[in-house]
Amino acid sequence: MRRFKIYIFVLALLSLAAVSCSKDVPDPSGIEWIERPDGFSERYALEEMVVLSRHNIRSPLSGGGSVLARITPHKWFEWTSAPSELSVKGGELEAIMGRFFREWLVMQNIVGPGKPAEGQMRFYSNSMQRTIATTSYFLNGLYPSYDIEVETHAPYGTMDPVFNPQVIGASEAFTSEALSEISAFGGSESFAGIGRKVSSNFKLLEEVLDMKNAPAAANDTTSFNTDDVQVFIKENAEPSLKGGLKMATSAADALVLQYYEETDDLRAGFGHKLAFSDWEKITAIKDWYEDVLFTAPSVAKNIAQPLLKEILSELQQPQRRFTFLCGHDSNLCSVMAALDCNDFDLRDAVEKKTPVGGKLIFEKWTDSKGAEYADILLVYASAAQLRNKTALSLSTPPSYVKITMKGLEPNADGLYPLEDLFGYIEKITK
Repeated sequence: MRRFKIYIFVLALLSLAAVSCSKDVPDPSGIEWIERPDGFSERYALEEMVVLSRHNIRSPLSGGGSVLARITPHKWFEWTSAPSELSVKGGELEAIMGRFFREWLVMQNIVGPGKPAEGQMRFYSNSMQRTIATTSYFLNGLYPSYDIEVETHAPYGTMDPVFNPQVIGASEAFTSEALSEISAFGGSESFAGIGRKVSSNFKLLEEVLDMKNAPAAANDTTSFNTDDVQVFIKENAEPSLKGGLKMATSAADALVLQYYEETDDLRAGFGHKLAFSDWEKITAIKDWYEDVLFTAPSVAKNIAQPLLKEILSELQQPQRRFTFLCGHDSNLCSVMAALDCNDFDLRDAVEKKTPVGGKLIFEKWTDSKGAEYADILLVYASAAQLRNKTALSLSTPPSYVKITMKGLEPNADGLYPLEDLFGYIEKITK
């Protein structure tokens, strides 16, 4: 762990140049970058924030010699990290986001000028390199002058059960229900129809990769199969699938990561002139893969239970002002699906469900009478901010969308009574 801290410190020096050097305390007039009803700041005070974050930009999950090298004749971006690990740019972007959060939280009186008191702040990460590093970089931006511990609870390089989207209690009845719900994604064609839903997306991806001229073409692998999806639900394992959708998702994931890292548009698209809508279409493949595996109602409620319990516990800690939980896209999408959130639109992002580095935020507010309320936001850097390493501030903020739930009724100001949210989560996690 000590060597890892040194690695983070050295790379953090690179990120400091990209972090805004604005004052710790913004102009007293404040800049409210979240759209709120008139008079909101006079009626409510922010008491606590619990953040569930996806890690920032990483290298692809597989390295040289993998299927990625065989399905295109082109050379992939030269990554600054080993397979699956946070890239240097990902670290820089997370430091930028941490610096923005400092400015935001100072304005809301959550963060003060000195080191936080014992118990006020918590930074808890899954035990994978990309999540620990993301948390460390975020802290570098939020508290650059203090050494604050990143909490982990599993051996380095393994999945912490709180963040592991594994199925617990896969009875025969549960498995049957889960597979039935997943097959519904394919419509009348069941599992065979799941891949066909994104067949036009596959075609675009095949063209960008130039699969017909790739090494794998010698074995007739010139396209992604659309009708061979197989889904597996097993005890103590992540939901998984086989088939063309899985291979296409690996390629789409690597290509969108290359898009974030490579600011030259032609190089990012292997010489193809791609519009923003083309990148959205390519990224929709991996979004669809996430939906199929992690958002079926029974699956989402099962695998999101540990994290939902953690979020509920944090919101009930009397001393806590800020909590940062760092996990994966599967964590964000399963938590939102388990909460039965309404659809939302991320117009300036190519990832439409769980953008890289995105943060699902649970806010606790109190009114003048002491009544407590909750609001939920998804905060994320836009595609342009990611690619350009834009310095974020209250005057140049990241993007956000308000998250609403089908099962709860907000008040006139768009807030949920906190006890209603507590009861809702407790019902889901029973």
